Amino acid sequence: MKAWRVHAWGEPESMVLEEITVPSPGPGQIRIRNHAAALNFFDILQVQGKYQIKPPFPFTPGAETAGVIDAVGENVRAFRPGDRVIALTHGGGFAEYSLAPVTSVFSMPGLHNAPMSFEEAAAMPIVFHTSYFAFTHRTQLRAGEWLLVHAGASGVGMSAIQIGKALGARVIATAGSAEKLEFARRQGAEYVLDYNDPAWVDRVKEITGRGADVIYDPVGGDVFDLSTKCIAPEGRLLVIGFAGGRIPTIAANRVLLKNMSLVGVLWGGYVASHPEYPPPTHAALMRMFEAGKIRPAVGASYDFGELPKALRDLADRKVMGKAVIRIES
Repeated sequence: MKAWRVHAWGEPESMVLEEITVPSPGPGQIRIRNHAAALNFFDILQVQGKYQIKPPFPFTPGAETAGVIDAVGENVRAFRPGDRVIALTHGGGFAEYSLAPVTSVFSMPGLHNAPMSFEEAAAMPIVFHTSYFAFTHRTQLRAGEWLLVHAGASGVGMSAIQIGKALGARVIATAGSAEKLEFARRQGAEYVLDYNDPAWVDRVKEITGRGADVIYDPVGGDVFDLSTKCIAPEGRLLVIGFAGGRIPTIAANRVLLKNMSLVGVLWGGYVASHPEYPPPTHAALMRMFEAGKIRPAVGASYDFGELPKALRDLADRKVMGKAVIRIES
């Protein structure tokens, strides 16, 4: 089979597409003939050697795929060859075939009126599971609350807007260009604000009358600092990540004076210690999808051979929503 391989730390352009042996599923594993794989920023960091997980060389990156089950290992009862599935592969996704533990494989919905494509399916697990975890486990987002989503045109931002709206929140989204603001509006944001204009802080307070009840921040840096100025009393500031580059700090007196909560949202770490958590989350997300409340937005789709370009576009912030590669096998 063909797979993208990393033989030394470098940039996406240093990866090599080569022939390797098709892996065999072990006990509790499933082999998937991939039709699509989604891209994430941590894929770039892993290729560069800057990610906390450093597989031995050579390795194939890629953490989320969608395709058809090709073979199952011993003790697998819930799936069989021919099933259409979404998978968290934990590496090895940028290949024609991938292995995944059965606990990280989920059925694709089969709606006749609005079927989910393989590209949409591959774009779903990490960002939608992260946002659902944030709004239902790390905090309880309540109907009628004001939700401020930063980086509303990113993959996680897109999922946060959609899930927030599905849970009944009123959503404000920020982004960095007119095109990205319009994208965020299409995802369901009631108001969109350019975070390159410092006036967005005052606008949040004007729109809400008291500040945002919940702030979803995958950016960090200055965006985090300014968020503390427009959060409502007893508001919850969700720390998703630091795409802006700077890991911020906060004076504890500001937390005290606003009775605000700082809430860490590390979905991957939680799932690693609670492997039983993803299946019910997926079931809840599928109910939302089938009700027409959420749908993964694929902003860019590339051929399998274009993976280095796709990762470069993602690094350069050229992609809205999720980027995926189409895999022919």
